[in-house]
Amino acid sequence: MPTRAEQRRDKAIERLLELAPQMLFGSSSQTYRTCGNPNCRCHSTGPKHGPHMYVNYKGEDGRTTGYYVPQAFHDRVQTGLDAWREFYALSKEITELNRKIMDAERPRKKRGQRGT
Repeated sequence: MPTRAEQRRDKAIERLLELAPQMLFGSSSQTYRTCGNPNCRCHSTGPKHGPHMYVNYKGEDGRTTGYYVPQAFHDRVQTGLDAWREFYALSKEITELNRKIMDAERPRKKRGQRGT
C-alpha cells in the first residue's frame, strides 16, 4: 500500500503531465511605445501605444533574450508562463517527497549500535 508521501508524489506527477503541453519558459513584461508617425499623439501629450507584451528568458548562451507576443496570444502565453511556474514548484515538491520516501525506506540502526 502506497504511503501518504507516495500518493502525494504520484498526484504531483500527474499534474506535471497535464501542465507539460502548455508550458512556456520565461517571464512577461509590458511596454508602451511611441510609433513612427511624428504627428501621432504618442509623441506629445497623448498616451503611448500599448501595452505590448514580451517574454524574456535566458538563452542557451546565458544571455537574456525574448520575443514579442501579439495581442491575440496574450492569454495563451500567460497561461503557459503560469504553467511553467506551477511545474517548477511541483518539481521541487516531488524532489522533497522523494527524499522523504527514501528516508522512510532507509534501515534504522538500533540504539547503541555503532556503524562500521
